[in-house]
Amino acid sequence: MSATTPILFDYARFVEGLKRRIDGARLSAARAVNRELVALYWDMGQAIREQQAHQGWGDAVVDRLARDLKASFPGTAGFSAASLWRMRQFHETYTAPEFLAQLVRESGCDTQRPRGSKALAVADHRQLAQAVRDMVEAVPWGHHVNLLSRLEDAGQRLFYLKATARFGWSRNVLLNQIKAQAYERSLAEGKVHNFALALPEHFAEQAEEALKSSYNLEFLGIRREIKERELEDHLIDRLRDFILELGYGFCFVGRQYRLTLGRKEYFIDLLFYHRFLKALVAIELKIGPFEPEFAGKMDFYLNLLNEKERAPDDAPSIGIILCAEKDNLEVEFALKSKSNPIGVAEYHLQGKLPAAMKGKLPTARQLQEVVRASYPPLGSPGRPSR
Repeated sequence: MSATTPILFDYARFVEGLKRRIDGARLSAARAVNRELVALYWDMGQAIREQQAHQGWGDAVVDRLARDLKASFPGTAGFSAASLWRMRQFHETYTAPEFLAQLVRESGCDTQRPRGSKALAVADHRQLAQAVRDMVEAVPWGHHVNLLSRLEDAGQRLFYLKATARFGWSRNVLLNQIKAQAYERSLAEGKVHNFALALPEHFAEQAEEALKSSYNLEFLGIRREIKERELEDHLIDRLRDFILELGYGFCFVGRQYRLTLGRKEYFIDLLFYHRFLKALVAIELKIGPFEPEFAGKMDFYLNLLNEKERAPDDAPSIGIILCAEKDNLEVEFALKSKSNPIGVAEYHLQGKLPAAMKGKLPTARQLQEVVRASYPPLGSPGRPSR
């Protein structure tokens, strides 16, 4: 090793540190501008609603207001009649009783107050209103437009709003999560992990948000049985789509990532780094159902990652085992004794049948049996040779 190697290494780390600082400053500035813009649109939507309610103004006032604002701010976009109506909808949607009730339920707050606690109820209402405003201001306006135009359910809107605010999803990632029905999947099946046992409380919550209960890999177009390495090959070929499915914040590090211990070497299927968790994320692919020994192997890999690859300011490394099927109780017992944070999730290569169609279509095996019965092999007693 030459004497200049440490100097070059230190310089590379110095440059990387400055680049991260510049990116952080730019991101902070963009977020500040976004918060001010969304706050403005919130106030305008509220003002329009209040004037219509108190002054009895009709819908025509919105068109007139749009003309006056355009005349006062020529060349400034965002003040069309359609935009003003969207601002009104924006404020109305996130102050609607059903949305606030959903937020209270998910926050675990007790809304039942004894008589005589009117002042306390008013204070709670103000606190709730401020929480809503803080949450909506953390999400860019373009994201809100998509949420308002594509979703109707209060639970859906709150789910994607909170996820976008926490993980900084881009607009494309948000749309991908909506199309992949991330909310519906989060309700259909609970997530299985040991994050609460292996991580500090605040970090466990963030890691839990980053993990899905299942992953939709239909974009791979796989229609046959394959080996684990083939599945890995397909995911690498469609890496961009896979990262979109994982969620915003995942940065690809490598496949078959090599780790050594003594004279032996080990390989992690896929290794990522999560920007917001600031942690390495190891992913192991299994084409069959979950087996308890998978958890032991992942725990071992995470020990190696923490010892050999984890940076001083990184959080503990996280493991995700992707398998075709899992039994939640079996997973729970397999993870009980593990000291590292591990999550287990299913993946789906093909879309599931609607509930009304389940049991009404033959399985692949049944179809094969029918074909064999109808068309015996050539030369068999039931079928003449050509």
